[in-house]
Amino acid sequence: MGKHSLVDPSELDITAIFDEGGAGPVVPGRARLLTRLTALCALGGLLLAAVLFPTAAGLGSLSNRASDAVVATAAELIAKDPPLVTTMIDSSGAPLAHLYDQYRVLVPPERISPVMKAAIVAIEDHRFYEHDGVDLFAIGRALVANEAEGRISQGGSTLTQQYVKNYLVHVAASTKLEREKALEQSPARKLRELRAAMHLENALSKDEILGRYLNTVPFGHSSYGIAAGARTFFDVPQEQLTVAQAALLAGIVNEPSALNPYRFPERALDRRNVVIDEMAGQNRITRAVAEEEKRKPLGLAPEMARPANGCVGVGDAGFFCDYVLKYLTGAGIDLAGLRRGGYTIKTTLDREALASAKAAVDAHVPPDTDQVASAMAIVKPGKDKHRVVALTANRRYGLDKQKNETTLGLPYAMQNLGAGSIYKLFTAAAALEKGAGVNDMIDVPDSHVSEVFLGGGASCPQGAEGLRKYCVQNNTGSNYPEKLSLQDALAVSPNTAFVKLLEKTSVSAAVDMAVRLGLRSLGTTVAAEDAKKRTIGKFFAEQNFGSFTLGPTPTSTLELANVGATLANEGTWCPPSPVEQIVDRFGAVLPVREQPCGQVVEPGLARAMTVAMSKDSTSGTAATAAKTYGWDRPMAGKTGTTQEHKSAGFLGYTPQLAGAVFTFDDSPAPSTLCDPGGDAPPRPCSSGTYIYGGKQPARTWYQAMNGVGDAPGIMTDLPRVDLPTVDSRYADGNAGGSVQRRSVAPTSSKPKPPKTTKPKPRPSTSRSGG
Repeated sequence: MGKHSLVDPSELDITAIFDEGGAGPVVPGRARLLTRLTALCALGGLLLAAVLFPTAAGLGSLSNRASDAVVATAAELIAKDPPLVTTMIDSSGAPLAHLYDQYRVLVPPERISPVMKAAIVAIEDHRFYEHDGVDLFAIGRALVANEAEGRISQGGSTLTQQYVKNYLVHVAASTKLEREKALEQSPARKLRELRAAMHLENALSKDEILGRYLNTVPFGHSSYGIAAGARTFFDVPQEQLTVAQAALLAGIVNEPSALNPYRFPERALDRRNVVIDEMAGQNRITRAVAEEEKRKPLGLAPEMARPANGCVGVGDAGFFCDYVLKYLTGAGIDLAGLRRGGYTIKTTLDREALASAKAAVDAHVPPDTDQVASAMAIVKPGKDKHRVVALTANRRYGLDKQKNETTLGLPYAMQNLGAGSIYKLFTAAAALEKGAGVNDMIDVPDSHVSEVFLGGGASCPQGAEGLRKYCVQNNTGSNYPEKLSLQDALAVSPNTAFVKLLEKTSVSAAVDMAVRLGLRSLGTTVAAEDAKKRTIGKFFAEQNFGSFTLGPTPTSTLELANVGATLANEGTWCPPSPVEQIVDRFGAVLPVREQPCGQVVEPGLARAMTVAMSKDSTSGTAATAAKTYGWDRPMAGKTGTTQEHKSAGFLGYTPQLAGAVFTFDDSPAPSTLCDPGGDAPPRPCSSGTYIYGGKQPARTWYQAMNGVGDAPGIMTDLPRVDLPTVDSRYADGNAGGSVQRRSVAPTSSKPKPPKTTKPKPRPSTSRSGG
C-alpha cells in the first residue's frame, strides 16, 4: 500500500458484501455492527476512489493492473454474443437435432416479457433504474442486514454487476481455470467488475443491460436466458409467462440448484412467493394480483421441455445425427465450437426416405430381435457430391441397452463381420480393368484347389512353407453350368468362378479396386489379426489371401452403398457426405474441408459393371425378393453371405440412388444365424436353414425402395431410368484379356439359379455364396 493509504483492502473482505456465501457466518453484536459500519464508510470512499480515481487512495498499482482488462472486458461485453444453440436441420429445413453447452435463445430487449423484467428487478435490484452500475446504498443495506441476521442473507451487487460476473463465468470463460478465476474471492476481481459495470452503464441503455442480463443468466439444467428458462420449466414462450411463472424464474436465478423446482418444490414455491410479495411491495403489481398469483401451484411442465442435446433422444434420425458429427470432426470442424456457436447445419437427410428405410428394416428384423442387427444406408450419387439420404438400423440410437439401444454407428461404422459375395464385384471390376469383358465365359468347377493362394483350412491340400493351399467349393445342389458369362456369374454367384478369376487379376488388384470404389476403410483400418499392424487391405494383399473375393473383412454398410453410388456416377467417387452447408448466426458460410471427388475408374468400366450386375433382380440371387415387392425397374445389385453365415448383405443401385443393407449378429461373440422361414426374423442357431443376402437384406432393400401394400417406397415417385449401354471394349474385352469370350448377347441365356436352401459349410473349405 502507498503511504497515503487510509484503508488496507486486505483488511476488508468486500467480496462478502457483494457475493452471498463469500464470507461465511457473521458474528452479531452491537459493537461488531458499529465497527463494520465504520469500516463501511471508509470502504465507500475507497470504492469511489478506486473506481472513479484509480490512482488515489493508495490503490494505483492494484487498479492500474486491472485497467486494461476492464476496458477489454467492457468492449467484449458489448460486442460478443453469449453461446447459442446449434441446430441441425434436414433437407426440408425442419430441425433434426440441437447441440449446445448452454441452451439459450436470444431475445431482443424490447421483446422480453415485461412481467419478467418487473420480477427480476424487484427481487435483485429495485434501484436498477436509479444507479449508475454501482449502488453503495445497496451495499450498506446488505451489510446491515447480514450483520443483523448473523449470516449472508443479501448481496450488494447491482444487476449490471451481476451481468458482468455472469458474462465472465458463462460466456468469456471457456476452461475450468478461467471460470475459477472469474469466481475468485478477491478485491481485484470485484473492482474489475465494478469498473466494467460503470463502463457498461455509459455505453448501453438500461433496457439493453437488463436484456443482456436476462439472456445470459443460468436457470439450471443447462438452460440459460429467459427464453430457455420459460421453455424448460413451463414449455411456453417467454412472452407468455404469467406473474407466478416469472416470479419463480426470477427467484431461482442465483441458486438454480438449491431452488430446483423439480427437486425442491416447497423451497421453490416459498422463494417464488417472496418475489411476488416484493413485486407488490414495490407497486409493480397490485396486492390483489399478488395474492391471486401466490395461490397458484408451481405449474411446471410434466417433464423439462428443453430440446435434446446431441443425438440421443432425436428419434430415428439418431444414427444420421451421429454420423454428421463424426463426419464434421473428420473435416476439421471443432465440435466444442459448434456447441457454442449458434450455427445451422444443413444436412442431406430425407425424412421420408428415412421413414421408409426404417419401416423396412424393422419389418424384417424387429428392434427387439435378440442378437441380430440390421442396418441400411442410402446415398444419392452426384458429380459434385454423394449425398447421404438416410441411415438407419433396427436398433434405436440411445443409451438404454435393456431396450436394445446403442450408440454404435451400425449403419456407417465398420462392423467386425464381412459382406460376403458382394466383394465379388471388386474381382470382376479388376478383371475388366485388366482386359476382360462382361460377356467373357469363365469356368465354374464344383470345387477348386488354388495353386496361387495359400491359407486354406485343414481339409485343403498341403502347400509351400508349411501352409495349406486355398481350396473352395460351391454350395451343394447349386447346379451351375460348367461355364458362365461374367454377367451371369455375378447374378448367381458361384464361389469357384471368382476365386479362379482372382488368380488372374490378383488379390492386390481386387483390394485396390475395392478401396477406389468406396471401401476406404480397408486402406485405413488396421487388421486386428495382423501382428505387423498393416491395414486390412494391405494385410490381405500381401498375404495373398484368395478369400478376399468372398468378402470376409469388416464391413461398413455406408461404404457399400457408396460403392454403388460411385458406379452409378460413372466411376466418380465422392465421400458420402451428410452435410450441405454450415452457416453461422449471421448467415456467413463456415468452410467444411471435405475430400474432393475424383474419377477412380474409367466411365466405361463403371457403366459395364452396372450392366454386369443388372441380372441379380431378374435371374439372380435377389430375384425372389424383387418379385415379392413388385420391383420392375432396371437396377444393378449383388447379394452376399459370409462363410459361417454370421452376416449377409445386399447392395443395389439405380442411376438415382444407391443403397446397402447389412444384417449381422451384433453380440460380442457372433454366431451363425438361421432363417426360420416365412416372415420370421433371423435367429442364432447351430443348424438349420441359414441366412443369405437374397432374403432379409434384399427384401429390406426392395421394400424400402418400392414400398409395400399401400405404403409408397423411396423410389415410387421417381422416374424410371434405363441403365447405360456397355462399350464394346468392356462388353467383349480386348485381345489382352485372359478369359474366354462368348459370341452370344448377355440376355440370350438364363442360367439356372442356385437353390436358396444352403447347408452349413464345412469349416475347412470356403463355400459362401450370394
